[in-house]
Amino acid sequence: MKLPNNTGLKPLTQQEIDSIITFYSAWKLKKPNLLDDVVTSDWQDIPLGPGQAQGPQGLKDIINYFIMQCPDVEIEIHEIFGSHERAGVRAVINFTHNAEILGIPPSGKKVSVALHEFHYLKDGKLTHTWHLEDWFSLIKKDNK
Repeated sequence: MKLPNNTGLKPLTQQEIDSIITFYSAWKLKKPNLLDDVVTSDWQDIPLGPGQAQGPQGLKDIINYFIMQCPDVEIEIHEIFGSHERAGVRAVINFTHNAEILGIPPSGKKVSVALHEFHYLKDGKLTHTWHLEDWFSLIKKDNK
């Protein structure tokens, strides 16, 4: 379906784009507390990972775990798209699989996990994030 050019949608603001970039930078910079600047205190991560706590602290715990297990972990953003208060991100999580992840023994290989996320934002901060990762990458023989 083709939408007319005058849809009335407002573009993402620079503040929204900067918040999204900071959200993912928390991994590469090894600074999970950056989330405090860009997500609301009641931010929702949907779905929660196994054993993940609600809110920003739950994701901070996951980031800290990955930093400890796979110190080279980072998220590479391929694309940010959307409209004011709604954004989609296509990215990849890169790390060396040198520790058990999700019950999968370490392979020692560089792994790239496709990541697709959709964010709701309000006043420049993320309020909700829906995500889907391709963790199948961990068990493929030739990951890249």
